[in-house]
Amino acid sequence: MSLNLLHANDRRGEYPASYYAATRTPLDPFPALAGEARADVAIVGAGFMGLTAALHLAEAGLSVVVLEAHRVGFGASGRNGGQVGSGQKQDQDWLEKVVGKDHARRLWDMAEDAKALLRDLIVQHDMPVTFRSGVAHACYTDAEVVHTRTYADLLAKAYGYDQVEVLDRTAIRALIGSDRFVGGSLDRGAGHIHPLNFAIGLAKAAAGAGARIHEMSEVLELVPGPKVTLRTATGQVIADNVILAGNGYLGGLEQSYPSRVMPINNFIIATEPLGDRAKELLAEPIAVADSKFVVNYWRLSDDDRLLFGGAESYGYRFPDVLKAVRGPMLKIYPQLEDVKISHAWGGTLAITTNRMPALMRPHPNVLAGSACSGHGVALATLTGKILAQTVQGETQGFDLLATVPQMRFPGGTTLRWPLLVLAMTWYSMRDRLGL
Repeated sequence: MSLNLLHANDRRGEYPASYYAATRTPLDPFPALAGEARADVAIVGAGFMGLTAALHLAEAGLSVVVLEAHRVGFGASGRNGGQVGSGQKQDQDWLEKVVGKDHARRLWDMAEDAKALLRDLIVQHDMPVTFRSGVAHACYTDAEVVHTRTYADLLAKAYGYDQVEVLDRTAIRALIGSDRFVGGSLDRGAGHIHPLNFAIGLAKAAAGAGARIHEMSEVLELVPGPKVTLRTATGQVIADNVILAGNGYLGGLEQSYPSRVMPINNFIIATEPLGDRAKELLAEPIAVADSKFVVNYWRLSDDDRLLFGGAESYGYRFPDVLKAVRGPMLKIYPQLEDVKISHAWGGTLAITTNRMPALMRPHPNVLAGSACSGHGVALATLTGKILAQTVQGETQGFDLLATVPQMRFPGGTTLRWPLLVLAMTWYSMRDRLGL
């Protein structure tokens, strides 16, 4: 995949026909880049990461230009499940084995800072975004429940995190209204938001701080050097430093990406408003994710629609989204067979081999961050702040994330794609068979 992903499934400059786009905060378009501009820092991508970096850099007094190929929050930032999870994508017991307990503790603290930063930004900039507390983890097997209980004990004893309640079969059934699960947990310290409105809020804050945002300004070429040049169809930016924050869309722009970062597609549907039936699905306004390898995730919207996400694809074109996601939804909630689907959309995110964020320095004055691997609402926001700090010479956060071992995808540029499809197909089959 490459920059073609920017145009494979969407109309130029238009948000997808998602529930989020239909309920987004009004935002006047930012002008396309015209002619030549100069900046201390140029940022490619106006999602959570790029906009948070722009905000912090502009507040620090630097001149900032943000280049976005479509609209603010157009990519994964404006299409995701909205879940604000605790920790990193990988559990702390995995991190302790890979990087040691001290390093794992610092990564945990960083993730807690990410949740706090997100909530602080919402309040500080008076965004029309509500943070709703609670994310449940729903388990299909007794072995998964045992691991969940063990992990909750680890977080409480080793990390002082006492927000996770372990649920038995009766408790999970009462909470999420499905007979499919044998237990799980509820993390009261996690939560969920309207992601596109958060991205729009970040854009307004960054612009208010002085950042120059240009939509409809796809970067076609990056020319490294003492001054970096970014070229679009209608102009160019010459900058002392560049931050690449385009996530799964950057493969054709920076050649160091394809070996370590892989774009994949994920999908969400929204039901019609459910009214009183909504309480039968979720007794509290929480979000849920199950224990499948290809995760199903869901929550209620403010107007009591079920937003249900899942399924994955690995090619350029999206499949029939409604067909791909409605089936898994009905396995969990067969009582929704008669319910109409009002919205169905897909989006592209990026993953790494170990599902940890990828931070790189592809050139001396170019930083890149991406691939929060489905755990990016809070982490991508914090990573934007970390990249802004790194530009200013404060590298602790960058170094902490960059030192987590990152394997290259096997097969090189040519074979990595079919090998990923083969592996993900195998795991999807295991999910279907309940292995």
